Amino acid sequence: MAVVVFDATRFKAAYPAFVAVADAFLQSCFVQAGFYLSNRDCSPVQNLADREQLLWMLTAHIAYLQGALNPAGVPGGPQPVGMLSGATEGSVSVSYNFGPVTNREAWYMTSQWGAMFWAATSYLRSFRYRPRPTLIT
Repeated sequence: MAVVVFDATRFKAAYPAFVAVADAFLQSCFVQAGFYLSNRDCSPVQNLADREQLLWMLTAHIAYLQGALNPAGVPGGPQPVGMLSGATEGSVSVSYNFGPVTNREAWYMTSQWGAMFWAATSYLRSFRYRPRPTLIT
């Protein structure tokens, strides 16, 4: 069976914000990521390298949502998601807008990694029409 096996060392090299996070916790988040994107032979993402990257995005997203990074952040920590839509200088105020968000995508838009996953998997959420083959005589 072709599945992606979680490698915490490689994951932390790709996502340095999670260097201080326990490997066992990240492993648990990786298992949870499999609930959102299948890590089985029947996965819609058949290329293992691509599937690994997508599962890592979900792992980072889930770990972030579960509080893996402290509130002050860590070096290389999460960046704001979306485009800068407003800024104030006095008393510093910044706002970001990621455009219209549906109920389905709202959960993913709560972290930069979730937003990356949502954008990277747009091709999995679209219909592909394949016309019936015709015989050439």
